[in-house]
Amino acid sequence: MTTMSYDVVFYKIRFRKKPGSKGEADGYPRPYQVRWKVAGKEHHDSFATSDLADGRLSDLRRAARKGQQFDVESGLPEEELRALEEAARNVSWFAHAVEYAHFRWPDMAGNTRASMVEALMAVTPVLVDDLPGAPDKETLRFALRNWAFDPNKERAQAPRSTQAALEWLEKASLPIKALTDAKFLGAAMRACATKLDGTSAASDYYSRRRRGFSGALTFAVTKKRLAENPLKDKELPQVWQPPKLEDEVDPRAIGNPQIVRHTLTMVSYVGRTQGPRFAAWFGCMYYAMMRPEEVAGLKRSGCKLPVDGWGKLTFATSTAAPGRQWTDSGEVHEERELKGRGRKSSRTVPIPPVLVRMLREHIAAFGTDPKGRLFHSRNGNRIQPSTYWQVWQRTRELAFAPEQREGPLLKRPYDLRHAGVTYRLNRGVPATQVAKWAGHSVETLQRVYAQVWAEMDEVWIDRMGEDW
Repeated sequence: MTTMSYDVVFYKIRFRKKPGSKGEADGYPRPYQVRWKVAGKEHHDSFATSDLADGRLSDLRRAARKGQQFDVESGLPEEELRALEEAARNVSWFAHAVEYAHFRWPDMAGNTRASMVEALMAVTPVLVDDLPGAPDKETLRFALRNWAFDPNKERAQAPRSTQAALEWLEKASLPIKALTDAKFLGAAMRACATKLDGTSAASDYYSRRRRGFSGALTFAVTKKRLAENPLKDKELPQVWQPPKLEDEVDPRAIGNPQIVRHTLTMVSYVGRTQGPRFAAWFGCMYYAMMRPEEVAGLKRSGCKLPVDGWGKLTFATSTAAPGRQWTDSGEVHEERELKGRGRKSSRTVPIPPVLVRMLREHIAAFGTDPKGRLFHSRNGNRIQPSTYWQVWQRTRELAFAPEQREGPLLKRPYDLRHAGVTYRLNRGVPATQVAKWAGHSVETLQRVYAQVWAEMDEVWIDRMGEDW
């Protein structure tokens, strides 16, 4: 909150010389310093000449004589403060989005960068005036995705059509203050929930875009371009109805342990060599509740695989494949810390004998890559997401009848992880322990697996017995 005060004290202009300097020429580049206090807090501005410093001090004194209050934090008189705030609100959405992306880029993982750009790409084209010379949608999307938001891209090197599209955006983009109008905010949110072909996006797709958009709005608050994030705790029922977020696990997608085991067995029958290379991969997703990027980074040094009994997997990194455009190295893959964990954090998961055997057989058959990773292609390269996705779809064709393949049963490889978590919950393992093994927070576990818990009434009734 801005704190204003009439308590202002001015001082004489001070000339500063660097220690050891012989004259003005080798002193500070702006040696003339205007100094004043507002409610006891010191402020100063530096100038190259005494005339400029005199002028600034005169402006401040004039504002005080006119009865203006001064801002304690910035030291500015209220008219200057209002002018700066109005200028900030008149910054265009496109200029703000570019500044936000450049600010966040260095600290983001590749996949997070891609998600942020995806959100800004969705919103930016609808927050414009109807000016002549608008580029076609495909040209505009190409310019936004490949040139607008990456701080490492030089616009001068872009194709001429791309430069023209971005120049048009700079002129046509609405001021960011337009997002305080429900009409424009609703249009932006509708864009977040719509695919390129005009159909409704999946709830998780919309949710990812909404987070990216909201991050940019929060940044606008910190830059004093908006008084508050207009999305925070707000509903837009008269303008647009958001889709229902469906982040809960669908019990129909995970099947029962017998179905999962049968499906994992069928992986080995996909192709001559491809399926066997992925049997343990999918086993890790089910029996160890690992995310695909965690499986991709699993190393032999983190595997405790006894001849008999339970083993343990310990891992500290994940290997995602955001694409060359989004990584600092320019490579397809990027090694990062575990999701939601610090760089030095690791996770240990006990694994049953069946997965121990699968991993021992996998290592015996395929070995490791030069860095000790268990999973790699026949040529020693890292596994591409499209590859294991294709293997899984072919596995479903072998494992399920046509009517089953049309439904949600184990439709995605990620459903194996959900099935592994669900099995442990159904067996009575405390949620805190399951969350620790799966790399979730307990709150996330309870929210995502709410439907699974809702269908466990009979389990708990049997365990409570009839003593009551």
